[in-house]
Amino acid sequence: MPPRYVSLTLRPVMKTKSIKKDKVNIITLGCSKNMVDSEVLSGQLLANDIDTVHESAKKDHNIVIINTCGFIEKAKEESINTILDNVELKKRGKLDKVYVTGCLSERYKSNLEQEIPEVDAFFGTMELPLILKRFEADYKGELVGERLLSTPQHYAYMKISEGCNRTCSFCAIPLMRGNHVSRSIESLVEEAKQLVNRGVKEVMLIAQELTYYGLDIYKKRELPKLMHALADVKGLEWIRLHYAYPSKFPLEIIDVMKERENICNYLDMPLQHASNKMLQAMKRQITREEMEDLVGEIRNKIPDICLRTTLIAGFPGETRDDIEELKMFLQKMRFDRVGTFTYSHEEGTSAHDLADDVPAEEKEERAQEIMELQQEISLEKNMEKVGKTFKVMIDKKEAGRYLGRTEFDSVEVDNEVIVNSDKKLHPGEFVQVKMTKAYDFDLEGEVVK
Repeated sequence: MPPRYVSLTLRPVMKTKSIKKDKVNIITLGCSKNMVDSEVLSGQLLANDIDTVHESAKKDHNIVIINTCGFIEKAKEESINTILDNVELKKRGKLDKVYVTGCLSERYKSNLEQEIPEVDAFFGTMELPLILKRFEADYKGELVGERLLSTPQHYAYMKISEGCNRTCSFCAIPLMRGNHVSRSIESLVEEAKQLVNRGVKEVMLIAQELTYYGLDIYKKRELPKLMHALADVKGLEWIRLHYAYPSKFPLEIIDVMKERENICNYLDMPLQHASNKMLQAMKRQITREEMEDLVGEIRNKIPDICLRTTLIAGFPGETRDDIEELKMFLQKMRFDRVGTFTYSHEEGTSAHDLADDVPAEEKEERAQEIMELQQEISLEKNMEKVGKTFKVMIDKKEAGRYLGRTEFDSVEVDNEVIVNSDKKLHPGEFVQVKMTKAYDFDLEGEVVK
């Protein structure tokens, strides 16, 4: 059952009378995979002539759909509080309907129905047709790639599969998303073409586990074949890979990356830890030594590749020695980008049977230590780029300056480039930028004329 962070004492529901046409606001919490689900839902509603917006600030909607996250404790807290905030708006007559979907709803539906009965309906992660029925709308299977992008027009996420067959002991994703299901290469290519026609220049391939792609429908790993097919799509300037599993990693992926110019030299490969004791407890099916060999092989093929990883601090049984081993691993591997989570004790996972024996404050301290070390590494790597020129995509103008990214940077989670230019630049535009300054996690440079 999810935690109750806000009092659930609720007053009688006040009914409202809408004379206007329904307008739906979709609120998305959690990861980019959830964002894609919301975009697809938006596209379906719009195709059924239902006015739909995403996270509107205008407050002119009368229906809210909250796409929740249930991955870790903090995400569950945010989801529950968002639901309660909108239930309060409904009680005050500001909303007619509140619907909840996504991972939290999938995982705790019966509990949520009992605890927050003011919500009009809860839906699981795979119940899009049921949501549409609430609006007397039909699911339109022909809408490949037709979605209301919540990202800027020049980039988009593309989910190549759903679910996961891995059994990592800390992860609740299979409980909420089910087993791995790949989309066909043909459907993904068609979606990419439609996105390009709408102005998208960069797609970020996402899945719970990219390298597993194709095993279910093609009986073999076909991510390299998919990469080739997407690289052939005219107008697609950057293709970026997120969330690759290190165990039995197919190095053909790196060969395709090296061969195709529009596939970014970038790989997001969450490793989670470096202590063999922890890796075994996490059921990661790989050792520290194997990870070091894999990173070495990847960098031998593409020396300037950007490697991003994610780590967990405070897993049950983790000691100071394990943290020191992890820090030594980071110093040796010198990853370009690192993200850190504190361990969350999740019901239904095999790790839940273990004692959650690292205090919350200690988890935070360990995560902070890891990020302080990575901050030093990141600054050193950024300083190496000063004086060099890179292709940069402009994302936006903020506080009078342009912000962009190199092929080594993904949206929101990685570095930004502060771009100084005499001429006006536009989102989605590519420019050559000579780097002049280095910061801990960002770069600054001048457009080369």
